[in-house]
Amino acid sequence: MAGAALYLWFGAPWFLLIPLLLVPDVSMVGYLHSPRTGAFTYNLFHNWATALIVLAVGVWASSFPLTIAGTILIAHVGMDRALGYGLKLQSAFQDTHLGRIGKHRDQAADRT
Repeated sequence: MAGAALYLWFGAPWFLLIPLLLVPDVSMVGYLHSPRTGAFTYNLFHNWATALIVLAVGVWASSFPLTIAGTILIAHVGMDRALGYGLKLQSAFQDTHLGRIGKHRDQAADRT
């Protein structure tokens, strides 16, 4: 939500917000090479540090495209975390730091 609010506050076009929110998922292309490469490329674009660095560099350099990219990354990461998607582990796409995708958290906890 904060990323989307910043996106609009910086004056980016509102009608591009939804399409741009999907762009960071292009980073999944690394999985075509291997789970290890996929996890690296996915995690690079799906973490708070990258998003905040891109935003800070964009503001510091007065670069509108970089600033907007930072807001989009913040919004995308927030959206993913809210939906339960975490950073990927190297073992498989479904394995994240928040647990396995598709498994209810209570079911996963019962098995340990």
